[in-house]
Amino acid sequence: MNFYAVQSIYRFEMARFFRTLFQSIASPVISTSLYFIVFGSAIGSRMAEIDGTSYGAFIVPGLIMLSVLTESISNASFGIYMPKYSGTIYEILSAPISAFETVLGYVGAAATKSLLLGLIILATARLFVPFTILHPVWMLGFLTLTALSFCLFGFIIGVWADGFEKLQIIPMLLITPLTFLGGSFYSIHMLPPFWQKLTLFNPIVYLVSGFRWSFYGTSDVEVGISLGMTGLFLAICLGVVWWIFKTGYKLKN
Repeated sequence: MNFYAVQSIYRFEMARFFRTLFQSIASPVISTSLYFIVFGSAIGSRMAEIDGTSYGAFIVPGLIMLSVLTESISNASFGIYMPKYSGTIYEILSAPISAFETVLGYVGAAATKSLLLGLIILATARLFVPFTILHPVWMLGFLTLTALSFCLFGFIIGVWADGFEKLQIIPMLLITPLTFLGGSFYSIHMLPPFWQKLTLFNPIVYLVSGFRWSFYGTSDVEVGISLGMTGLFLAICLGVVWWIFKTGYKLKN
């Protein structure tokens, strides 16, 4: 293991993160705070409880997951796209660094940023709505697993993209709609039976449901199934990244 190489990539990405704190931290925290004010305080005070939890507290896990998913993809995709765009990716590929070490540096830094953001939003949410965390260890576990999975997914997008506009296509047209339709703001049990079954094809449902279980002990899907689906997505992303480095897809040509 070339720890110096991993550390160099990691520190470079983290330095870029701290140079753009307003864009990386302040902007998503302010945006999420507006959700807490509008949905949690204003609208939530007029809504009935869901599964014994006030509506303001119910949406906290969903909003954290929404921010973490979006920022994980953005951080990881931009992190690997810039070396491709500037041409420095060839220096990395020609250096004595394995594919595993390269991915560990980029994805590790992106996941660290997403986890920091998730914890900051969690602390910010406490200012607007009261909530409890019944299983804090599981909460951190789900948050870490989700950040790693979607940072790998973002890494794949960054390799695939050949223009800045492509970095935004999948997050805007696919991930954000799936997150809003994945139970972030409601329980899927509130839907008609047909739509409940259709919603189960949305992978975000399992992430949000498992994460919400760690807060309140209730979920739309069995926590074991949520954990398994998250692990499956992580394994698929790892397989795609392995194939990218094995074939050199959009890296060596």
